[in-house]
Amino acid sequence: MPHTAVGDIEIYWESKGQGKVLLLISGVSGGTWSWEESIVEWSPHFRVIAFDNIGAGRSSKPDRPYRIAEMADHAAVVLDATQEGQAFVLGLSMGGMIAQELALHYPNRVSGLVLGCTHCGGSERIPPNPEVIQRFGDNEGLSPEEIIDKNLELLVTPAFLKSGQDSLKRYRERQLRAPFQPNYALQRQLEAIRGFDACSRVNKIQTPTLIITADRDLMVPPENGQMLASRISGAELKLFKNSGHLIYLERAHTFHDTVMRFFRGLS
Repeated sequence: MPHTAVGDIEIYWESKGQGKVLLLISGVSGGTWSWEESIVEWSPHFRVIAFDNIGAGRSSKPDRPYRIAEMADHAAVVLDATQEGQAFVLGLSMGGMIAQELALHYPNRVSGLVLGCTHCGGSERIPPNPEVIQRFGDNEGLSPEEIIDKNLELLVTPAFLKSGQDSLKRYRERQLRAPFQPNYALQRQLEAIRGFDACSRVNKIQTPTLIITADRDLMVPPENGQMLASRISGAELKLFKNSGHLIYLERAHTFHDTVMRFFRGLS
């Protein structure tokens, strides 16, 4: 699969399917592998493109500051590399922040926008419990398996974690297959989130937008989605009940159907 150069950075991306383009933007530590089951669901209907953000997966991992706006530039370059002018864009968590910057800086490239479990940053966002972020970012001395299990306690509800569903097993397997993320790269991505602030700018987004929140989200409290919906003109808001941050895992069927219906309604 191809890499695209952006200066001294290489961004890895994948493409599957045909038709209208659906660009998927991952959150912290995530990448192309995060979307494997979603791609299976959506590629019969769209040309689905996913990429690894700077600091993760098969993309470059320089040890220097990252910025969310820079990651949005990388997303635009991926679209250039795929020779696609416009795309539906779906971003989750940090990916939702990148998607906001993409829609703000490249409005003609985004024909529809889904922002999932994300916020607009800055001092106006509703932060999680500080202990949650501290625990998420503290991987010192842990094996990859221990990191995955530690994070799952923060990313899904206890009931789902105890359910033993096959989707949890597949998630763990995907995470273990993924290229290792050095701790410095994780910290650089977390720093990028802390430096992100679009709350005073998101009112400029004119793209049809769907905002998805989860009522049991420990990482991004659902009030952040309500804030986004109140600031983006015409935005729709959908609350997923009894779900944690990883809505594409915990509420897979409803999530896939909701996203597909929204984008197909714009075609």
